[in-house]
Amino acid sequence: MSEKLTSSLEDYLETIYLIYKKNNTVKAIDVSRALGVSRASTTEALKKLAEKKLINYGRYNAISITREGEIAAKEIINKHNSLLEFFKFVLGAKEQEAQKNACAIEHIISEDIMQRVIAFTKYYRNNYKDEFKNKFCT
Repeated sequence: MSEKLTSSLEDYLETIYLIYKKNNTVKAIDVSRALGVSRASTTEALKKLAEKKLINYGRYNAISITREGEIAAKEIINKHNSLLEFFKFVLGAKEQEAQKNACAIEHIISEDIMQRVIAFTKYYRNNYKDEFKNKFCT
């Protein structure tokens, strides 16, 4: 992704992508409902994402995601899922707490730290899962 998005725009892009994957179509009202935000806020965010060429958006048309938007959305989702896995399986956090923290941290974590989290999680799963859990997550 060439230009860093705000946390809010990342949430919109992620939501658009997930709705599209589920329904093969996305309308502004779907995004608004999924995020629990007003139609006016959604419209402004959609315009900004369209200006950045991450989505195609016309006021009365379905929303489509561009190739660049799809790549960016997948990056956001991969960060979220990697953090979720770390919190749940390495730290033993409950689902709701893990989700909440993954949603917050996915927007601010540096690429270097993210790669370290991914590497540690992989190493942990392959080597110390039970020993670590028994010692630190009880």
